[in-house]
Amino acid sequence: MHRVLDRLIEPKKAFSGGLRPFDNAALWAMIVPLLIEQLLQVVVGLADTLMVSYAGEATVSGVSLDTMVYTIFIYLFTAVATGGAVVVSQYLGSGDRENADLAASQIFHINAVLSLVCTAVMLIFGNAVLSGLYGSVEPPVMDACRVYLGIVTLSFPANALYNAGAALYRSMGKTRTTMFVSMAMNLLNVAGNAVGVFVLRAGAAGVAWPTTLSWVFAACLMTALCLRPESPVSLRPRLALRIHRAMARRILKIAVPGGIENGLFQLAKVVLGSLIATLGTVQIAANGIGQTIWSFAALVNVALSPVYITVVGQCMGAGDADAADYYMRKLTRLTVCLAVLWNAVVLLLLPAILPLYDVTAETKRLVFIIVVIHNLFSAVVQPFSMPLAAGLRAAGDVRFAMLSAIFCTVVLRTALSFLLALGLHLGVVGIALAMGLDWTVKAVLDLLRYRGGKWRSLKVI
Repeated sequence: MHRVLDRLIEPKKAFSGGLRPFDNAALWAMIVPLLIEQLLQVVVGLADTLMVSYAGEATVSGVSLDTMVYTIFIYLFTAVATGGAVVVSQYLGSGDRENADLAASQIFHINAVLSLVCTAVMLIFGNAVLSGLYGSVEPPVMDACRVYLGIVTLSFPANALYNAGAALYRSMGKTRTTMFVSMAMNLLNVAGNAVGVFVLRAGAAGVAWPTTLSWVFAACLMTALCLRPESPVSLRPRLALRIHRAMARRILKIAVPGGIENGLFQLAKVVLGSLIATLGTVQIAANGIGQTIWSFAALVNVALSPVYITVVGQCMGAGDADAADYYMRKLTRLTVCLAVLWNAVVLLLLPAILPLYDVTAETKRLVFIIVVIHNLFSAVVQPFSMPLAAGLRAAGDVRFAMLSAIFCTVVLRTALSFLLALGLHLGVVGIALAMGLDWTVKAVLDLLRYRGGKWRSLKVI
């Protein structure tokens, strides 16, 4: 299988860079663990939804609405970690170990401070936020929202530290390590979910507590691994205890546009969540289940994005834009091939997945429709609107990535969602179509930007 794909993904334009640091074996050594890790994460998400579905559609709806709010903060921590990973990757490419260690340490410092602030804000104002966004939902749905958010907010610091450590290891290409940590974390989460939902019958709390505790476990393990001095890059506590302004600015120059992009993206989803909340419990539940399966279907595109950051970042750090160009073309061809294969598999398995949910026939019918729509766009369009954009960010072209994402997601997707869902009375089906059209426009913009070549001359370090 590898050999067939290796022949398919080799760009028609020959390699012209000065160095070729990543052969096919090195690329697959990074990609396969990331695919497994992402698969584990989405399987746990699927298991969460399945387990909560046995507590009733109100609980499923409450947790799905709440996740839209919770994920805003996770995206902020991920943005800082990703920005730091770009900087670390470029220092690795240039051979500057001292600054690579400083950058790694500052990722932990910034994420720790940010997560503590976010935790305090949501503990104080979380219920008010939920009431403002979802005040029209039924009381049982709101109860589930409040319980879940109140508990998972406590996981913010752990999530931030885990993301910092995982991004650091991925920038080194050590994806097997993050895979094993993720595996342990997810097994702990699944076991806790089973106890919380089926033994303790704790509903939303039965899923929220295992999630929080598993993040704490993963954060402790990942931080300990990052302290190992024999690694190509390591966390130095002395450098992490205080802010180093020049390095922090360098990281935030990449992270802030990414954070704004991700934050507005998730905020748009929250706005759409308030729209979905007016469509009734059946459509809310269908959207929640559909999102879980969508995460499963988008596995390839999500998993390949960190590979772009590592490979393109190290090439640009070494001053070899031709090598970065070669690998962007090669990785994009690979992403398309894998995305088509994977989404076809998910569609074939869909008839077997739907009966596992304890929801009404109408809910299952809607889930089937929106998943088919999502998978078609995810296979042929999303590789150009997500992983390729990660390659542009790794080269330092973060401002364009932010502006194109804001236009497509915040403006285009939101407007189309209201038009299709309410104006044309398509409900969650219209929202799924709007998402696919958003990806299509963004893919065109990213391809034009890549071919324009401006990213080749940008500097991060």
